[in-house]
Amino acid sequence: MASLWVGHRGTVRDYPGFSPSVDAEAIRKAIRGIGTDEKTLINILTERSNAQRQLIVKEYQAAYEKKLKDDLKSDLSGHFEHLMVALVTPPAVFDAKQLKKSMKGAGTDEDALIEILTTRTSRQMKEISQAYYTVYKKSLGDDISSETSGDFRKALLTLADGRRDESLKVDEQLAKKDAQILYNAGEKKWGTDEDKFTEILCLRSFPQLKRTFDEYRNISQKDIEDSIKGELSGHFEDLLLAIVHCARNIPAFLAGRLHRALKGAGTDEFTLNRIMVSRSEIDLLDIRAEFKKHCGYSLYSAIKSDTSGDYEATLLKLCGGDD
Repeated sequence: MASLWVGHRGTVRDYPGFSPSVDAEAIRKAIRGIGTDEKTLINILTERSNAQRQLIVKEYQAAYEKKLKDDLKSDLSGHFEHLMVALVTPPAVFDAKQLKKSMKGAGTDEDALIEILTTRTSRQMKEISQAYYTVYKKSLGDDISSETSGDFRKALLTLADGRRDESLKVDEQLAKKDAQILYNAGEKKWGTDEDKFTEILCLRSFPQLKRTFDEYRNISQKDIEDSIKGELSGHFEDLLLAIVHCARNIPAFLAGRLHRALKGAGTDEFTLNRIMVSRSEIDLLDIRAEFKKHCGYSLYSAIKSDTSGDYEATLLKLCGGDD
């Protein structure tokens, strides 16, 4: 099961010579002592893969009849606490909770919804939906439906369904056909046929879409991004542009999100924690490279100048090197 959440370009890998009981005991000591030994906590939780952390969680519960998550919550605080709790949460549950958080309260955090639903694979989405139901006893689709509306809602629901094709094979004829449909649905007519955009952008594989965008350029002499910006608006436009960026390059899309989270007056820890934790075993190395390419400075140095204390130390460990 864990393989869904592990790629070849992560900064965190399985720890060699791993012993869940040794780790659980060390964590218990770090929490129970006079004053918390944060350094031990950070070292253990950032140097184990999520699959290993889940074994520590089980071991901890068996040995001390307490949930590790609860002990971390009562012992730590602020952003550091959120980050440590995220590290001991199974990936699908973590994403489910992030989705719930982005839909809770007065306003909806559309950017977070868009980011999670566009960057997860179909198989991951299916796991996230299951986790969502298990944790909240409500379907993800129902919550999306009640928090969003219109074409934006329709597209989010299609993505949440996890029906995007995942084959790597590209069908040239289909790319030509889809490009023509998109052209006819947008540039070529009065008013836009939004459903066609949703159908193609939310269901075709990313390699297939990339080819379709090339064909689109041939037909319309425009980039698909420009047409989307000209034809659509609001969150629906944001969502489709995110899909286009992800089809072209997911790490570059996420690097852009990190750049925004770390830029400006306040840090957006909600986004920062989510990307650092959820991509640390998948493609954080590539995200780091894209960040450097686009910003001219490293993600490591951006985190260093924007965060502090144990929170900073944990993020820097997840980040890996300063390149």
